Amino acid sequence: MRRNGFVALLAGIVLLSGLSLAVGEQKEPTSEEYYELMKVFVDTFQQIDRNYVKDVDRKQLVEAAVQGMLEKLDPYSDYISPKDLQKFTESVESEFGGVGIHVHFDEEQRNIEVMSTLPGAPAAQAGIKSGDRITEIEGKPVREFTSKQEIDTAITLLRGEPGKEVKVTIKHLAGDVTETLTLKRAIIKTDTVLGESRKPDGTWNYWLDETKKIAYLRLTNFAGRSGEEMQEILQQLKKEGMKGLILDLRFNPGGKLEAAVDIADLFLDSGLIVSTEGRNALPQKFAAKKFGTFGGFPMAVLINHYSASASEIVSAALQDHKRAVVIGERSWGKGSVQTVINMEVEGAKAALKLTTAAYHRPSGKNIHRFPESKETDEWGVMPNDGYVIPFSPAEYLAYHRYRTQRDAIRPREPLIADFVDSQLAKARDSIEKELTKPETATAVPPAPEDDKKDEKKPEAKPSDKSTTSLPVFSVPRDQAA
Repeated sequence: MRRNGFVALLAGIVLLSGLSLAVGEQKEPTSEEYYELMKVFVDTFQQIDRNYVKDVDRKQLVEAAVQGMLEKLDPYSDYISPKDLQKFTESVESEFGGVGIHVHFDEEQRNIEVMSTLPGAPAAQAGIKSGDRITEIEGKPVREFTSKQEIDTAITLLRGEPGKEVKVTIKHLAGDVTETLTLKRAIIKTDTVLGESRKPDGTWNYWLDETKKIAYLRLTNFAGRSGEEMQEILQQLKKEGMKGLILDLRFNPGGKLEAAVDIADLFLDSGLIVSTEGRNALPQKFAAKKFGTFGGFPMAVLINHYSASASEIVSAALQDHKRAVVIGERSWGKGSVQTVINMEVEGAKAALKLTTAAYHRPSGKNIHRFPESKETDEWGVMPNDGYVIPFSPAEYLAYHRYRTQRDAIRPREPLIADFVDSQLAKARDSIEKELTKPETATAVPPAPEDDKKDEKKPEAKPSDKSTTSLPVFSVPRDQAA
């Protein structure tokens, strides 16, 4: 490692040490205290570097020290190394350099099947359609990709710098014709707002019941353009006569605070959406604006234990303002805000994701689930009275399979005929009851009498009550490239 890079890393450690100490203590440490703390670190580093039984990678050692400090803070603060930064940015922004296709690996034929193409993207412009097969990428046969890593290898080869070319061999579904195409990568923006099922052309159907005009929008995460996506879809649904809306935030781990505010603002014409407060961050209050509000129809929001962060901001705001009924299970309980701080390591970009503030719902109720929190404590977002619908482990697995089938253009197997999404069914029932009233209100409907028993149902609990890490369960979707 070059000396300048090493010094830069140590400087970063000094800064982080100050941050970690400041978060844990109320008083500001003096320069002498900083020196004493850093002396322990430097002495330890030198002893390891000089005397450990075998050579160590200094850069890895320092990065491990950074990660160790962050682990002492909370589960959501993290160090993003240069090699992981691009993947992190792509996941947050839901955009990358690619050719504009959703794909999955067909184990039987050992090739990559194109599930859908993005209109106007390089793949679509080249004539690639749903059902086509990718047999080679950059001259490398898919059949020879490392076992169990085929889809990851394909995604890595297909993605890249916008403007750069990638060569693919395609076996077309129509006519059984094979050809090699050269595609020029472009900026690809993946959809974060999905519908209930796909149409034959791969686009989404946003109607749960087109006859009764009940729409269904499923938000996978809160990316930079999620608010814009949802606004465009809502405008189209409004033109088509939308009378009710179900917003599905189940399995949504969150994302950008700004996106959560934008989406909540689409359904609220006034009032507080969320407020944030941090030790070294100015308090902020985000209020709804009347302009551009979509109102005049009943709403239901679906959440479960894996709905976290930005999902909790939106569901809490709509619940507190009685704009929607919240249905499902108690949410995850993440009431903290992380700031991404750019860093540089030996000329390569890295980042620090640091918890800098906490957020509060309009009612003032606590969202955050602290490590010592009990099930009886106040945290997360609870469904409205009478609308707690827990899933059993078996139902989670059935939903997982059913959703995967519904998301595919051509399911590999028949749909599960006997699966009933009881949470979605409850939301639909809630909307339909509101629509049958003489005057449809946007306020939360009272719990139906025949559903009072739902209040006595046990709430679905995480397998480990003490866990504070982000949920790992998710419904897999075709990967984008």
